[in-house]
Amino acid sequence: MWFSKLLPREGNFFELFDQHAERTAEGARAFMAMIQNYNDIPLREKYASEVDVAERAADKVTAEVHRLLHRTFITPIDGEQIRSLINSMDDIIDLLQDTSEVLSLYNVQRVGDDVLRLCEISVRCCDRVQHVVSLLPRLKQADVAEAALKTCEEIDRLESDADRVMRAAMSRLFRDEIDTRELIKLKAIYEHLETISDRCEDVANIVEGIILENN
Repeated sequence: MWFSKLLPREGNFFELFDQHAERTAEGARAFMAMIQNYNDIPLREKYASEVDVAERAADKVTAEVHRLLHRTFITPIDGEQIRSLINSMDDIIDLLQDTSEVLSLYNVQRVGDDVLRLCEISVRCCDRVQHVVSLLPRLKQADVAEAALKTCEEIDRLESDADRVMRAAMSRLFRDEIDTRELIKLKAIYEHLETISDRCEDVANIVEGIILENN
């Protein structure tokens, strides 16, 4: 008992979650700007660099959460939930960076409306993740918990939208694209972008679990 009183309690996990979510939202906006300016190579490279910067900053936050988790005896929510949440959040920004890199490594010369639509959904998902994470410190309040659940439902709907957009995009791709190499490249890009919304849904599912266990 006396030993436990000497150990750190609580920690600033919620603040770190907010920082990570902010970096992810920044990375998503930079990725969107890269897609919108894809034909302008200097601008494309500028925004791709901003995605990288956001990802590295988010990685530092993730590492700090894991270090703090090892040092903190009493946490504001279950330690495994903290670990799962920050890892799932980190998966989102990692995928944004991966997709940016794949576009460069595959030397994709053009991106069409389907890529833009999937990108728009990804950005909206990241925005909703940032919002729901900001509510975590106040989930004990019934109205805040209800707002968080509604945001989680929004993320679920966006993920379903991404599924529909990708299926339609794949159909057009296999029907209309005659260059096999371009088909393979774009298929990979579509899949990467759709997976971003999947990872956002993972975060929503974790937050829903936190709400159910703590209210």
